[in-house]
Amino acid sequence: MFPAPAPRTPTPPPPACARPSGRASRRPATETTLAERRRRIARDPLGLRRALSDRLLPGLVAAMALLAALTLAGAQGAARLAERWQEGAAAAVTVQVPDPTEARMARALALLRAHPAVASADAVGEERIAELLRPWLGERPALPLPGVIELRLAAADASLSALGARLAEAVPGAELEAHGVWVARLTALVRSVAGVSLAVLALVAGVSAAVVAVATRAGLAARRDAIGILHDLGATGSDIAGRFSRRVAGLAALGALLGALLAVPALAALAALAAPLTGGTAHWSVEALGGLPWLSLAALPPAAGLIGWLTAQATVRRWLRHLP
Repeated sequence: MFPAPAPRTPTPPPPACARPSGRASRRPATETTLAERRRRIARDPLGLRRALSDRLLPGLVAAMALLAALTLAGAQGAARLAERWQEGAAAAVTVQVPDPTEARMARALALLRAHPAVASADAVGEERIAELLRPWLGERPALPLPGVIELRLAAADASLSALGARLAEAVPGAELEAHGVWVARLTALVRSVAGVSLAVLALVAGVSAAVVAVATRAGLAARRDAIGILHDLGATGSDIAGRFSRRVAGLAALGALLGALLAVPALAALAALAAPLTGGTAHWSVEALGGLPWLSLAALPPAAGLIGWLTAQATVRRWLRHLP
């Protein structure tokens, strides 16, 4: 017979304090989540971060800011170019002397150089005259060409009527041609460009305000219940409008900043292309960046933020008046 096996001693259960408790293990995580939720609600009780998208509104405002930056740069560039051309055209005068003999040319030059309004007077050589007329008259024009004298005036607004009369008496047939007509037309063109630029800026501001108003109304509709509860608990219209307007102004300023940054390379490229019109060379350089309207670009984000703030304030206050 085999011996009977020894009885096994039962293992005592672990004490209650050592047993893992599901409620105790989940309690710290739950408390942390609730604390984070309370802080989030305290920072944004209306849930505007979800109601007002941080992508759509800044993107639309960025497009408007880019258009405004191009408009401002175009108006400023046209004004600078017109000023340069006005200074050159207004101060340059041409004198034509028929039958340009040496005696007639010398008499005309002496009279012109003695006048106090004339800074310099130089006769244009025959080779240069032929070169200027070659595209229209060919290599050897059959018509007799008059003598040409170029004048530079000491002041662009100098009166030339008396000088023209004295020149016609001293050298019969001589004509003094000022560029006042072209200067007047150029001035009118610059004023027209400035007026169109103002109209475009007003249109951009109006469209931006409309976009902000639509986004604000969408946010109000999405958080209607939360707004109603806060309003019933004693929140004033100024508090609710202030929260909306701060959120909208920040998004609008962010979008305008993005649009201004996108406009910098485009404006630099346009400035490089327009450099030959002002005596420069058409190539990319750091000097092209110096001619950009940096002050106007820097003013776009604050202006967009102000438009967003005012539009949101007006929209929210008008919407709150219709609450029961």
